[in-house]
Amino acid sequence: QVHLVESGGGLVQAGGSLRLSCAASGLTFSRYGMGWFRQAPGKEREFVASISWTGRAINHADSVKGRFTISRDNSKNTVSLQMNSLKPEDTAVYYCSVGPGQYWGQGTQVTVSS
Repeated sequence: QVHLVESGGGLVQAGGSLRLSCAASGLTFSRYGMGWFRQAPGKEREFVASISWTGRAINHADSVKGRFTISRDNSKNTVSLQMNSLKPEDTAVYYCSVGPGQYWGQGTQVTVSS
């Protein structure tokens, strides 16, 4: 059974940084692409970033380019999202996903105060 556990969320002031991590189990992690998505209150879940199984193909949403960076460590079965220069509009529940889109974690709350 695939299990994803996100961590690292919290409350931060605008301009600050957070690093989210997602630990995966129950799958051959190095064979799957991974992604981060987010959902703000009253809004649809949206794509944030993705990384291929090799780590060579990386994509970030335009709204986070230059501020967020996705990475992975296949030796530890983890995928991370470094978030810098955070803005209030980044406030959301952030979800880790295998595929992306095949399996989902429970989410971690990120709140950015102005």
